[in-house]
Amino acid sequence: MDDPEERFTALYDRHYRAVLGYALLRDEHGVAEDVCSETFLVAWRRLGELPEPVLPWLLGVARNLLAKQRDSRGRRQALVDRIAALSTERDAVAWDVADHVVDRTTALAALATLPEQDVEAMALASWHGLPPEQAATVMGCSTRTYNVRLHRARKRLSRALRAEPAGGPAGTARRPRAVEHGQRFAEEA
Repeated sequence: MDDPEERFTALYDRHYRAVLGYALLRDEHGVAEDVCSETFLVAWRRLGELPEPVLPWLLGVARNLLAKQRDSRGRRQALVDRIAALSTERDAVAWDVADHVVDRTTALAALATLPEQDVEAMALASWHGLPPEQAATVMGCSTRTYNVRLHRARKRLSRALRAEPAGGPAGTARRPRAVEHGQRFAEEA
């Protein structure tokens, strides 16, 4: 069999039930089907590298994918538990979407006033959850320099959030300072 499609189809027909059965023994039906599909996707991508016999390899791939699914669910549940622990019944009753839209608009407008480097430093820490050592690597600086940048960025954001909206009516975002800095540097050059 020289045709890759025919070879894959034969592989799929021969081993699909075994891989699905293996996954069903370890997880619920929907997850098992997803894992089975992903297993054969990996097999398709590595069709030229598959060992003989191929079934143990397929089951090993399925096992690894099931472990990733379990880890992902564990992290998701930990996050839900953490949010639930920090929330009270009053939060659920008093929560008003309009307040959060206004807060979001204010936050975005404040972020738009900050230099790009400040936003990146805060995003690496807050959004991506990187420790200072890893965030410093991403930004191409020392850990100490990153910590200083992050501290200054947070101070600038705090000032921007306390400031009155500049340059127009509420909700109008100013041009990011990073753009202004870039233009100033271009004019000086």
